[in-house]
Amino acid sequence: MTKIALLQMTSGVDPQANAATICDAARGAANVGATMLFTPEMAGLLDQKRARASEHIVPESESSLVKDVAQAAGEAGIWISLGLPVVNERGGWSNRTILFDAAGNIAARYDKIHMFDMALDGGESWQESRAYDPGEQAVSCPDTPIGRLGLTICYDIRFPALFEELGRQQCDAIATPAAFTVPTGRAHWHLLQRARAVESSAFVIAAAQVGAHEDGRRTYGHSLVVDPWGEVLLDMGGEDAGLGFCNIDLGRIAEVRSQLPSLANRRDIPQSR
Repeated sequence: MTKIALLQMTSGVDPQANAATICDAARGAANVGATMLFTPEMAGLLDQKRARASEHIVPESESSLVKDVAQAAGEAGIWISLGLPVVNERGGWSNRTILFDAAGNIAARYDKIHMFDMALDGGESWQESRAYDPGEQAVSCPDTPIGRLGLTICYDIRFPALFEELGRQQCDAIATPAAFTVPTGRAHWHLLQRARAVESSAFVIAAAQVGAHEDGRRTYGHSLVVDPWGEVLLDMGGEDAGLGFCNIDLGRIAEVRSQLPSLANRRDIPQSR
């Protein structure tokens, strides 16, 4: 068994305050034997006001948040998956996950591919593509404490092709950090997380934002860990921020794949003519 920690957050508009929460969580998780800490999408800064956010969105190399979390990972000896906005190599903004190893080095980075553009009947609407550039590449990191870890972010969960690619890469677990809205969370959150775990025959680890945020939005919470059979091992609920823990049995992956070898049975679907 390998113990992991999920940090359910109500991130605000001050990266320093968010960094303090994450670093405290890293120390607390390591103190009880967790080998990895997963944070939500935009854990470092959640702010829909672009002018204010732009004061804090900088390249990785200039980010005090990145430096603080890297230092916390190294001092605590714990892997950390950090969600944050950055200025990318092209000068635009990316919604990024940075994965730090237990020495505080960057082991992988992933930029969200699918932009959250939607308008609900109740009036809530988001246009992520107006501010952020989409990523272009599926990313997985071998040799984490829970095996090969695939990286996705929030709205990516609705696009099976990405998870199919991570399945081809034989991921043992897939991180799906999120800031789900309350209406879409109630309707689809558990359904989608369980479906992707089953399709990929992998653990799905979904650290989530929760509650009322400084920028005016509300998020659904319910940080989850789902096993390769689709069973929910951890659900942190939709009310409170804090740390949750789950023991990962990597032997479960081989058990499921031997009983129901859907990855091996998958066939390419010819395009219609």
